[in-house]
Amino acid sequence: MENTEKRAANFIEEFINEDLASGRYDHVRTRFPPEPNGYLHIGHAKALCIDFGIAQKYGGKCNLRFDDTNPSKEEAAFVEGIQADIEWLGYKWDELHFASDFFGRLYEIAKDMIRRGVAYVDDQTPEQMRANRGTLTKPGVNSPYRDRSVEENLDLFERMKNGEFEEGSRVLRAKIDMANPNVLLRDPTMYRINRHPHHRTGTQWCIYPMYDFQHPLQDAIEGITHSLCSLEYEIHRPLYDWFVAQAHITDQPPRQIEFARLNIERTVMSKRYLRRLVEEHVVSGWDDPRMPTLVAMRRRGYPAAAIHDFMSRVGVAKSDSTVEGNLLDHCVREALGDTAPRAMAVLNPLKVTLVNWPEDQVDMLEIENHPDHPEFGTRMVSFGRDLYIEREDFMEEPVKKFFRLAPGKEVRLKGAYIIRCDEVVKDADGEVVELKCSVDMDSRSGSEGANRKVKGTLHWVSAIDAVPCELRLYEPILSEEAEQELEAAQAAVEPDEEGVETEAAPAGDFMSRLNPNSLTVLRGFCEPYIARAEVGDAFQFLRMGYFCKDKDSTDALPVFNRTVALKDSWAKEAKK
Repeated sequence: MENTEKRAANFIEEFINEDLASGRYDHVRTRFPPEPNGYLHIGHAKALCIDFGIAQKYGGKCNLRFDDTNPSKEEAAFVEGIQADIEWLGYKWDELHFASDFFGRLYEIAKDMIRRGVAYVDDQTPEQMRANRGTLTKPGVNSPYRDRSVEENLDLFERMKNGEFEEGSRVLRAKIDMANPNVLLRDPTMYRINRHPHHRTGTQWCIYPMYDFQHPLQDAIEGITHSLCSLEYEIHRPLYDWFVAQAHITDQPPRQIEFARLNIERTVMSKRYLRRLVEEHVVSGWDDPRMPTLVAMRRRGYPAAAIHDFMSRVGVAKSDSTVEGNLLDHCVREALGDTAPRAMAVLNPLKVTLVNWPEDQVDMLEIENHPDHPEFGTRMVSFGRDLYIEREDFMEEPVKKFFRLAPGKEVRLKGAYIIRCDEVVKDADGEVVELKCSVDMDSRSGSEGANRKVKGTLHWVSAIDAVPCELRLYEPILSEEAEQELEAAQAAVEPDEEGVETEAAPAGDFMSRLNPNSLTVLRGFCEPYIARAEVGDAFQFLRMGYFCKDKDSTDALPVFNRTVALKDSWAKEAKK
């Protein structure tokens, strides 16, 4: 597997090496071109790491460009969020551009194409254009407006710009070939009318360039050498090259190279559907820790190093595949294992009373903050008569190999003493509400009596200074059934002649089949020192997983997100 990943990761570099050796280019300049219509997700991170990583490898430069050509869905907040995501991953762009900065130049290029007879204004409705486009086996039909004069086309295009026509009434199309086997080359739309105010230009423009027109020309204008994009754009490459050639911008046109996009099991990887989750209030926002957005991952506690490790392990391939989600979890554990201090928190508390411990006696115990890093120091933890353990650490009728607490059985409390369960207290409904235990006073950790062996060691929190806390546990938001429904819905989505995605099959079913257990909220107790932590600080809660402090925390109730559990199924599978 490792060797395969290495071979796959080099295919883009092999193309670049060929280009440099042949003299096609004497340098490398890439770009990362997000549309600011949402926050970046883990799929975008793959493209981001490739674009910036390739530039770094070859001593080149990488631009950040916002392809802001659809004002209906774009916001300044997304621009700011995307820049923050890039900086969080440790990258710095060379130049910052917006497509909107070049609207004037793109408009002039479009007029020049009209003058040369390779673009025309079409009055067909979107429905008529769609019907006349043809199919994979049937050629399209020429628009009745295809042979308009240059003068008429220039006049109509100018009037489109001036706002004389309604949305959907006219578009500017490239004149290529309505019988081309590649449907995308059948007179694609270059400009459409959109009266929605733009987040940067306001109402200055009411016509906007289509992506397939703007994007390649922008690459050429910026002097991009290698346009790296996901595999679904492979079919767009002839159109990309055609527009660059028609624009006469450069004698060193960019080279488009496609790679497989990232798919992770039970993960929504489309902004279209992520937006639905936000707008329909399934999640609390783009930064809800269940979301695959980078801002959500930061909030959940994912380190940037884990994202880089994950991308390195996934590699760069030419064919699509789906990655197991537990690989990402493994990378997170690997990154946090050496950096996150240890602490104790009880997620589902069960009270323990030490009956032979003096009521007013408090013992201060010194516990290390990390078993492998003495430089992390130690902390003092109070120990008294009353404490809390995890409810799952007690079983009234223990099964075989249950080495935790049970009637008559002994366990060691981490960094403290050995205790024995003597009595089980239940409420009127028969539920266990308290354990009365006796403590071996000679078994204090660090003393001679600590050498006595018991099979189980439990974490705990002292009732003396336990801080109530909220603990949020996460699972994938997609159930297996919802994942199947979403895959079917995504397969039925395609852009129409206006560039607007249409849904041939409804995707409502996937929304009704989401995982009901994607979020579990518990009320437990934690040590005082982690309650005072800063938002974003990460800890390993002993035996429970890695957690980080959430922004919803208050002085009265700190909130912790579980970043990832401790169990690592991927590591076990990798060793087989």
